[in-house]
Amino acid sequence: MTLRSLPVGDHGLLVELGSGDEAEALHAELLRRAADGRLPAVREIVPAARTVLLDGLADPGGLAAELPGWEIAPLARGDGATVEVPVRYDGPDLAEVARLWGVTPEEAVRVHSGTEFRVAFCGFAPGFGYLTGLPERFAVPRRATPRTRVPVGSVALAGPYTGVYPRASPGGWQLIGTTDTVLWDAAREPAALLTPGTRVRFVPLDVIPLDGDPSAAEGPTAGEPTAGEGSRT
Repeated sequence: MTLRSLPVGDHGLLVELGSGDEAEALHAELLRRAADGRLPAVREIVPAARTVLLDGLADPGGLAAELPGWEIAPLARGDGATVEVPVRYDGPDLAEVARLWGVTPEEAVRVHSGTEFRVAFCGFAPGFGYLTGLPERFAVPRRATPRTRVPVGSVALAGPYTGVYPRASPGGWQLIGTTDTVLWDAAREPAALLTPGTRVRFVPLDVIPLDGDPSAAEGPTAGEPTAGEGSRT
């Protein structure tokens, strides 16, 4: 694991990792250690695309010195609670996504709904989670021209990520479906339905039979987005 630790104020530490997978694995390990009481002073652990921020540390420098010696196992996709999100795969960009994947729209739905996702981190808007899980060959670019208004509940793809818009807003992601699931409710505890580490499965409202392994659908590797595209909406 490649990492670099940077101090943030008197009690914070920003850990930069070499990949999103490494950031997810470190975040999971930090949560385990915090739950076990091995990080007693930490107040907050915030993952991002390739970083993890810790706040409330009594000795950030001491933790920075320890981190390179930690044994951190690769993240097991089966860890964490699971949320099922019913989806109508009726998005205006579904056909384009299928074309980029080299499959039919029906096969694209099977691939997406047959994938177990995990919330890597949150951002952009309250309740918006960046979900990983699709194989790298299914990464798609953002739209060349963003929409001025994306409807609430839109299920979308950009780069390696899947996301669900918790409110109407401008956006440039590829829209493949819609859901009535409430992603953010200030009266709910927690307010965000999708929090880092949560597993997510998208369930088609129109049942599509799964013949074999959906992730085995073959198609050309979609182009990777330019730097930073996968973390913008």
